[in-house]
Amino acid sequence: MHEANRMKRLPLYLFTIIDHLKDEARQKGIDIVDLGMGNPDQPTPRHVVDELCKQARRPENHRYPRPNEPAEMKLKEAIADWYKDRFNVELDPRYEVLPLIGSKEGVAHLSLAFLNHDDMALVPSPAYPVHFNGVIMAGGILYNIPLTCENNFKPDLKSISRSVVNMAKMLFLSYPHNPTTTVVDLDFYEQVARWAKDKDIVIASDLAYSDIVFDGYKAPSILQVKGIKEKVIEFHTLSKSYNMPGWRIGYAVGSRTILASLAKTKSYIDFGIFRPIQYAAIKALSGSQDCVKATVETYKKRRDVFVEGLNSIGWKVDKPRATFYIWTRIPLKYDALTSMEFAELLVNETGVVVAPGTGFGEYGEGYVRFALVENEQRLKIAVERIKKVLDMQT
Repeated sequence: MHEANRMKRLPLYLFTIIDHLKDEARQKGIDIVDLGMGNPDQPTPRHVVDELCKQARRPENHRYPRPNEPAEMKLKEAIADWYKDRFNVELDPRYEVLPLIGSKEGVAHLSLAFLNHDDMALVPSPAYPVHFNGVIMAGGILYNIPLTCENNFKPDLKSISRSVVNMAKMLFLSYPHNPTTTVVDLDFYEQVARWAKDKDIVIASDLAYSDIVFDGYKAPSILQVKGIKEKVIEFHTLSKSYNMPGWRIGYAVGSRTILASLAKTKSYIDFGIFRPIQYAAIKALSGSQDCVKATVETYKKRRDVFVEGLNSIGWKVDKPRATFYIWTRIPLKYDALTSMEFAELLVNETGVVVAPGTGFGEYGEGYVRFALVENEQRLKIAVERIKKVLDMQT
């Protein structure tokens, strides 16, 4: 039995590789400090869990959810209200909001909804893997836009040739950025809007980390740019802000035309979100946001402990202004290694698991990403162990 050729074009999934490295280390009896996957370790807020439990006891919530029934409309309204409060962006809940089974699902299905085999997607590299893997799975043509330290990890759209732009049907953006942690201001999106003005292109913005921000920074939405909505679909998730990664709930907002095509695609594939989870999401979005502030403060403390620790042992790293990641070049001492080789060395010698930059695309090579999903004490232990690798004779 032979799988589809497009599946053979996919690289081995990053987190499958990481899981394999962890399993091998555990079999050797190594204590693992897992900073590989961005898998939030804090509990979901109690009031959200309580709402799930209450709604799960109601038999009427056990049926297939349907798109425009009362519960579904309440969730759409809660999302629209959240956007209005956060970004001062007006959304029509009926047509400009689409709940998703996690934002990753929506990003992948967007490519399936829009890309023919001769259509190109412009994807900054490095990127969250589904941005480019979704293009490949849909059979589209992937065009990597290099994100480098020299260009502050922002895409130089004007450098893309006219012939490529003419083939391009989609552009992916994601700020605050995973994995590089780069942030942008509204002026960046205004520049994107000017570039896209005369082009027939879908702009897909992944805003998953807009709440995980530090030091007074506030992440904007591209939908704050006037006149851009008809070209934009913006993805968000409750996984990071509300510590709900396993619940699998996110949403997309923006152009009603783009959302209608994505909704049509999804209608052939899934039946929507378990209704008690929808009610829990409503509670999260419309209730007190103190839980989000507490989560951000936790990540800030972890950021400070870990970055200061790395700097103290000679691995120079800047403090990111957003996300719960640290993106950094491989230490000069080991720059002859690939990011995968260095990640393997680190886990085998120290038990510290990191994500190799190459898993985020071609231009991630030479970097690794740390996810701050262990407590401060464990992060200090990680620093102590990493120091031993930096001090090793080579």
